[in-house]
Amino acid sequence: MTEPARDATDAAPDAAQDAGAIAEVLRDLAHRRGAGKTFCPSEAARTLAPNNWRPLMNQVRQVAANLSDIEATQKGASVDPREARGPIRLGLKP
Repeated sequence: MTEPARDATDAAPDAAQDAGAIAEVLRDLAHRRGAGKTFCPSEAARTLAPNNWRPLMNQVRQVAANLSDIEATQKGASVDPREARGPIRLGLKP
């Protein structure tokens, strides 16, 4: 008997997502919001793994840090999403 196929929603807590897929989701969310608007990185993680999104948060921040068109902010100031502690927002760079 074969095991059923697994998707991102069934991923193990330590399962890594493809950086390209994360980047695509981040850019899609940013462009849907538009210039001057931001979103929480958890929105990207929830899109990729609705039932197990928390383990993806560090990876989402890492990928966001490497995207030249995405800016991370905290309390309105630009921050490095890999180093920032606490909630951050992501959006298109001005």
